[in-house]
Amino acid sequence: MLESPVKPTMLSDLEKRVISAIQGDIPIVSRPYQALAEAIGIPEATFIAVLQGLTDRGVIRRFGATLRHQKSGYQANAMTAWQVPEDRIEAVGKIMASFRAVSHCYRRDPAEDWPYNLYTMIHGKSEDDCRATAREIADKSGVDTYQLLFSRRELKKISMTYFPDAAS
Repeated sequence: MLESPVKPTMLSDLEKRVISAIQGDIPIVSRPYQALAEAIGIPEATFIAVLQGLTDRGVIRRFGATLRHQKSGYQANAMTAWQVPEDRIEAVGKIMASFRAVSHCYRRDPAEDWPYNLYTMIHGKSEDDCRATAREIADKSGVDTYQLLFSRRELKKISMTYFPDAAS
């Protein structure tokens, strides 16, 4: 039997309530953690301490925001599939991820008839902007085999919801 590299973690009711509070929209106020803490009935310092503890234990690995790119002036995005030699994945991934127009950068296994193994999501004001960024990335990384897959319609975009009833 293979042992999982991730150790299961028991979460307290308070930790579940904090996780539930941060998985929705974060209030746009000067002290968002205070507002979230008040919403679940605990002091802000406790809320922050619980978040820090979850982060220290690796339960929370990253905390991000979802930007509705169309509402911010970015009308185009392209998932770009790159064919990168495996021994260059780390170095090339760092180069690609350094571009401001790139919001995601992932390594995935290639398929038999699809040789691409590194993916970036490129955002631009137009499809031409995305193409220009891809050319820049290709030049800087030395990777010239890629495919641009432009989004045509957003069918679903949500964040995962964990412990939906814990905040109440």
